[in-house]
Amino acid sequence: MRIPPLLQRPVTLLALFALLVAGLWWWLLRPTEIVDTVVVGRGDIESSVTALGILQPRSYVDVGAQASGAIRRIHVQAGDTVTKGQLLVEIDPSVQQARVDADRATLASLRAQLAEQYAQRDLARQQAERQRSMARDGSTRDEDVQTAEAALRVALARIDNLRAQIDGASSALKGDEAQLGYTRIYAPIAGTIVTLDAREGQTLNATYQTPTILRIADLSAMTVWTEVSEADVRRVRPDMAVYFTTLGVQDGEGTARRWIGRVRQILPAPPTPAGPAPAAGTATAASPAGKVVLYTVLFDVDNADRALMPQMSAQVFFVASSVSNVLVAPLPALQPVSGQPGRYTARVLGGDGKILDRQVATGVRDRLSAEVLSGLKEGEKLVTGVRYERMADGRFRW
Repeated sequence: MRIPPLLQRPVTLLALFALLVAGLWWWLLRPTEIVDTVVVGRGDIESSVTALGILQPRSYVDVGAQASGAIRRIHVQAGDTVTKGQLLVEIDPSVQQARVDADRATLASLRAQLAEQYAQRDLARQQAERQRSMARDGSTRDEDVQTAEAALRVALARIDNLRAQIDGASSALKGDEAQLGYTRIYAPIAGTIVTLDAREGQTLNATYQTPTILRIADLSAMTVWTEVSEADVRRVRPDMAVYFTTLGVQDGEGTARRWIGRVRQILPAPPTPAGPAPAAGTATAASPAGKVVLYTVLFDVDNADRALMPQMSAQVFFVASSVSNVLVAPLPALQPVSGQPGRYTARVLGGDGKILDRQVATGVRDRLSAEVLSGLKEGEKLVTGVRYERMADGRFRW
């Protein structure tokens, strides 16, 4: 049975529409290859060891009291700048002055006794000589001669004894005079008073230990005490270039200011807290079980403008190597070649859209990038990843 032309036309249109919908649906659902790339360019790379540190004055002195007594007057305050030899603190000298006066009186008495004994010696010598002269004439007894000579020897012995006592008294006087001098405390170095731990009227007892009164520091040069982990300390060496930044200190451009120095010293052992030595086979306080051991590295920086202060924290970078204006490639886009350090394989997107394999040699590396020595050219597109995506995934999202 033949379908009339008027009925055939809707069927044809419906078939064409179905084909069109099917083609559009296939085009939307077909997977499309998308290649993620990064352009090889130039940049700077720095291989460094990072650590945290604390700033301390390069030179400082803890000033203590060597004499006991009440503080009569403190002539400085925290933050004051002092010169070497400047009077800082006065301690009540009453006890020390009394000892000095007693020593001087004792010494004067001994010297008077010595003068008296010199007179006794002269008399004994004259009597001994007279007895010897009379003995030669036979006009005295031997017993009287012996008695006179013994008296002379006793007088000489007493003189030696008094001289020894005078030497001892002189030494005691010098010691007590020194103690009296300790009641006036002077600055041993020029610098800034960074801490003041005593107050006027406070009583100090210097019998068993020296109480600390204040600390003077030369803030023109600072030392950074850096803690480097045991995994990185072998990469740090003396005279190695190092720089650091601190919180809140910026340069004229508003970026974190850098201070540059060189490693002065690497302490051979981690810091150990005071206390008895741990038993063999036990974890120490410096390296408890499961914790990383930290070693102390020291370096100095100039602080002429006083921008740095004691106890500031520092983010430290020990520069192992660095290069500038070199070809740079991201490390995630490079695959290491087994057994060949510094050798990688990379994929490059060619001008015709094809992906090509390359052998790449690298130099200085940091955590994210590597210096390209060979295998890549500036401007080439380095493939970082290949993914597949359907057209519908990006167009129909609710």
